[in-house]
Amino acid sequence: MGVQQYIQNTASVDTSISIPRRYAWLVFALTFGLLISDYMSRQVLNAVFPLLKAEWVLSDSQLGLLSGIVALMVGLLSLPLSLLADRFGRIKSLTLMAVLWSLATLGCAIAESYQQMLVARFIVGVGEAAYGSVGMAVIVAVFPREMRATLTSAFMAGGVFGAVLGMALGGLMAEHFGWRWAFGGMAIFGLILAIIYPLIVKEKRVSPARLTDVADKARIKAQRPLRSLYSSHSVISAYIGSGLQLFVGGTVIVWMPSYLNRYYGMSTDKAGAMAAVIVLCGAVGTILCGMLCDRLGREHPDRKISLAIVYCLVSCGLLLLAFTLPVGSAQLVLICLGAFIVFGSNGPATAMVANLTHYSVHATAFATLTLANNLLGLALGPLVIGKVSDVIGLHNAFQLMPLVSIISAAVFFYAKSHYHHDIKRLNVQKVV
Repeated sequence: MGVQQYIQNTASVDTSISIPRRYAWLVFALTFGLLISDYMSRQVLNAVFPLLKAEWVLSDSQLGLLSGIVALMVGLLSLPLSLLADRFGRIKSLTLMAVLWSLATLGCAIAESYQQMLVARFIVGVGEAAYGSVGMAVIVAVFPREMRATLTSAFMAGGVFGAVLGMALGGLMAEHFGWRWAFGGMAIFGLILAIIYPLIVKEKRVSPARLTDVADKARIKAQRPLRSLYSSHSVISAYIGSGLQLFVGGTVIVWMPSYLNRYYGMSTDKAGAMAAVIVLCGAVGTILCGMLCDRLGREHPDRKISLAIVYCLVSCGLLLLAFTLPVGSAQLVLICLGAFIVFGSNGPATAMVANLTHYSVHATAFATLTLANNLLGLALGPLVIGKVSDVIGLHNAFQLMPLVSIISAAVFFYAKSHYHHDIKRLNVQKVV
């Protein structure tokens, strides 16, 4: 059995049989909508950074902690909460998560001090912790396997679209109604979706037969599939490389409104809108880079790793050049181009994790990837750059930030050197 045949076999279980396509798309739309709410609640904070900094006299490191605490909780809790969701029901779990993060966002709106805001943001992180991995498992379950790669990429891009809306609408509401209404608006949107979701998406309809007899036998035959989560150099490198690249992408999302406010003199609403355009470039780039990855890697999966390396290095070059330029149109264009590429490694990294782990533990594998993305990237990046900014200024901190992409590219290169060996070893374990 060759590598290509192995990859096909590991994806052979189709749980979407008997699920009407129209209902599947409805499930996708509602699950996607909650993902957007998730990121709107998370990223609205970035749009009101300047207002909070002025009202409560906060340092950049304190602002970075308000953002990073959410990603930290997502990183720490995504794996255990994903396991619990698989046991107690994914739909009930997703609904509970949405209610929790929406109520916590409402708590941000009524916070009277930095400490209260920090506690509320902590709870936002707890609520959002496992949504990405559990939501992705629901999407994968209701669509045929030949659509999974495309839908997974689109679902992941939903987080960026949510960040765009959170910053744009948050900045607009904060400018006209005050920063508290920015949080309140996100909370109301999330609560409405949380009420609708379980009324339409039913556990029995999205979780048909557990597995076929053939799949059950394949699972029994597999030797300790959980070990595949950490048993190869390539999969560990995929986790680390993806997380390090999101150090850069996550920092751009969090600090761009503040950068535009300080160095371009933009008001809160204009800075939020411009930052939203930049992040939107990232969302579109994520999808197009993923499509290119699938197209070029159809016959040669290792090309996906090569593309991840290219995405890291090109984004590094564009962002380094951007932040050596003075403020102006040329700099903004280069920042948009850098943002377009910076999230491109998401698709290749996810594909690597899927290929290098047993299909029976894919949900846990995605949760592990989420953990790495948050601990190494989305949580660490904004916090570190905030602390560096306190010492040398945000512009100078941004000049150093893209260098992390070089480390990420090196990690992906290491993964590529072991990829074929690790795939063959996993193949042998499956058929023994």
